[in-house]
Formats: sequence, structure tokens, C-alpha cells
Amino acid sequence: MPENTGVAGAAGAAPDGEPRQVGAPDGVDTARVVYGCMALGGSWGADPYGPADVDEAEAVIEAALESGISVFDHADIYRQGKAEAVFGEVLSRTPGLRERVTLQTKCGIRLADGDRPGRYDLRATAILQRVEESLGRLRTDVIDVLLLHRPDPLADAEDVAGALTSLRRQGLVRGFGVSNMSAAQIAALQAHLDFPLVVNQLEMSLDRRDWVEDGVLVNTAEAAANGFPTGTLEYCRAHDVRLQAWGALAQGRFTGRQETAEQHATARLVRSLAEAKGTTPETVVLWWLQRHPARIAPVVGTGRPERIRACRDAARREPDLSHDEWYDLWLTARGVPLP
Repeated sequence: MPENTGVAGAAGAAPDGEPRQVGAPDGVDTARVVYGCMALGGSWGADPYGPADVDEAEAVIEAALESGISVFDHADIYRQGKAEAVFGEVLSRTPGLRERVTLQTKCGIRLADGDRPGRYDLRATAILQRVEESLGRLRTDVIDVLLLHRPDPLADAEDVAGALTSLRRQGLVRGFGVSNMSAAQIAALQAHLDFPLVVNQLEMSLDRRDWVEDGVLVNTAEAAANGFPTGTLEYCRAHDVRLQAWGALAQGRFTGRQETAEQHATARLVRSLAEAKGTTPETVVLWWLQRHPARIAPVVGTGRPERIRACRDAARREPDLSHDEWYDLWLTARGVPLP
């Protein structure tokens, strides 16, 4: 693994080798909005990225920072590693940038390779190898937060915990979390760790509402069909696990790409609220997530700097939605009355 040298690496461990930081790095804990880097790095194919892809990444990073977004979410598989690589190039050519950003990345998914289908891999050896590779691509000596991308049915919680503990003791990773996991899965891993898991990243949006529906469908016939793991939001709130919402802008379904009658009606309401509050439709859609008491940080994954800037108010302001406005958005998108 890369040597743990330099300012960033030294911050991860005390002189006796024990990490100083117990909980979430400040950037992740306080972030209103996270930028998701999946759009960076050119194609998803094996062809290499070029100078234009690095310039595009630089423009995106600048737009995010100008908008008040300083947490950047990666995964080792994004563009087959090229998303991390172009980001690393921007870090290397921009003095002081590393100190201005919080780097979060994920591991645990293996993409399809030839005739071999995609799979999950959270073996300790795989985690350690993937972190080493991510550190190299990102050109940094420490990752601020590492997330386990998806549950691996063959993963042994004690084995996984051993890898995370090793990374923390070496100062290579400061904080840890998960992605796409239920309360029970988080608790099973947490039982083997003496430091907290600090993030759970889930798909959540005004279009993907099963997480909020779960809380109101108790004792109804619809509950069985909901699918969201009951109790996950409550667990995360009770244990100070920060929720991050991927897919937060719902692929533009309420800001320009409507497909259903409910989406058209919701988009009209979103525009009306944006005009009344002097902000953008994108901000209103993100405010709907942020207004929930679960402390949800939306992940914005657009590769267009102008659309990143449209989220500025969500990154810089408290969500300006009343109780009734929040419900109006929910019920309009839902399309049917509450039980």
C-alpha cells in the first residue's frame, strides 16, 4: 500500500499508531450536498481517458466548490476506475485542492469481465487491494471515508471488520460506512467494530419514495409490497449514521424529463415553489429530501456544471419548505391519498 506520509496522512493517526478520529470526518458529517463522481472519466469502456476528460473533471470540481459542495463521492468501479483517476490528476495539478475536499469512495463490486458476470466481493483481501488501487488513482495517501458498496452474501462480518480496522490503524482511511444496506446488515457489521459506521448511502428521491412510504404503511395491506427494509431510517437516526441519497435528482423527472401524469403535476408544483422562493427546481427537489428529520445529504451526480450550480441553494441554505409544502410535493408525486 502507499506509504502514509504527508499532511493528509499524518492527520489520520496519532504518534502511537492509534487513529485520532473516532467518528465521521467533519466534511461528511456536516455536508448538506455531496457530489457523485460517476459521470467523470470518459466512457465506461476499457479505452483510456484523455486531457479533455481531465479538464471536464476540473470544471465539475470547480462548479461544486463554488456551489458549497466539498464532499466528492467515488467508487472504484466508476468508469472502470477512470473517475478516480481523472480526479486524482486534478488534485495533483492543483496545489491545495486536497485540503479543500473530502474524498469518499466505495468498494465491493466487481464489474462483468468477458464471460464472467458481475459480482460482489467483500473479502478482506479484496477490500485491502481495492483501497490500495483507489489511493493510487486518486493520488492521495488517505481516503476520508470508505463505503462498502453493496452487501456480499459470502462476506464474513468479522473478516470485513478486520480489514476496516487494519486500514484505520494504518491511517489509510479515516472513516467508514456502507451503501445499500439495511439496519440489520449495518448492526451485524458494527458488532465487530470498535469505531462507528458513519454513512449509509441509499437511493432516495421524490420519485424513489419507498423509504418514506415504509414509515406510513405499517399495518396496511400495501406494506408487504413496499420492499424497503423496515427500521433502517430509524436505526440510522438512532446511531448517528448519516444518510446519503443517491439518485437524489431522480434523473430529472421533476425538472425537465417527465413521463407520467404524476411527474408532470409534481414538476409544475416544483416550478411554482421554486419561483415563489427565488431558487431553482433542482434545489426544491433536494430540499424535499433535506427537510426530512433523518439528516439526508443528497448526492448530485450530474456531469453538467450548470446543473451543479442549480443546486447551490440546497448546499448553502436550510431547506425552505413548510410542513404543508413538503406534504404537497409528496402527495402529488404519490398520486393517491395516504392510508
